[in-house]
Amino acid sequence: MKKKAYIFYGGWEGHEPELVSARFQKMLENENFEVIREDTLEHLEDEEFLKTMDLIVPCWTQGELEDRCCFAITEAVMSGVGLAGCHGGMCDSFRWSVEWQFMTGSQWVSHPGDPWMHHVSRLTDENLAYVHEHYPESEAPGAFWTHYDVNFKKQSSSPLIQGLDDFNVYTEQYYLHLDPCVDVLASTKVHTEGPHSANGVVDMPIIYTKLWGKGRVFYNALGHHDDIFDIPQVAEAQRRGFLWAAR
Repeated sequence: MKKKAYIFYGGWEGHEPELVSARFQKMLENENFEVIREDTLEHLEDEEFLKTMDLIVPCWTQGELEDRCCFAITEAVMSGVGLAGCHGGMCDSFRWSVEWQFMTGSQWVSHPGDPWMHHVSRLTDENLAYVHEHYPESEAPGAFWTHYDVNFKKQSSSPLIQGLDDFNVYTEQYYLHLDPCVDVLASTKVHTEGPHSANGVVDMPIIYTKLWGKGRVFYNALGHHDDIFDIPQVAEAQRRGFLWAAR
């Protein structure tokens, strides 16, 4: 019998939600999942529908999540439905939903990168125009991109990362506010600039798991663009995360 996965995608287009969600759909279908993929939040208030799934995969950046929708998802995951996603669709989503952040385990707050940059909370045209006018350096190509190493947890017995080698990547690096209960499976060194640099180098989680009631939660902080999943270790960790979360 096929397992069922529900993917919802949308929000800010900079994270390529359509491409990422389509890749995830193919990945899951290759694992014999029956996948429903749609560009709407309408199904999120239907708790009974969500509880028929084995896995929920959010691919939605920012946006507003009504509390009734958030409560429906958290109830579904509590009952045993898995939840798994990546940066641009799961922990840079619904920034004003505290229960969403509690369930998913973290919230993106900054691109440490090389130079210090201010970060807007809402990616509205008005806010972006203000930043572009007053902080034009943020418009430079690759302003938030940097080279960094991704290191898998050594001597871990987790099947999610067995046999995966550390790698270097050139993309955005993320600073997370994190639930201290998560089980970190991969991390990176963050060398911040600007006011946070006084705190020194920080070990920042990239891949982790946590539990929510009877449900399993998997998160991969990589995922600014779809092509990050062309890296074999990133794609394989994500695939394993989907299967683990769906039990």
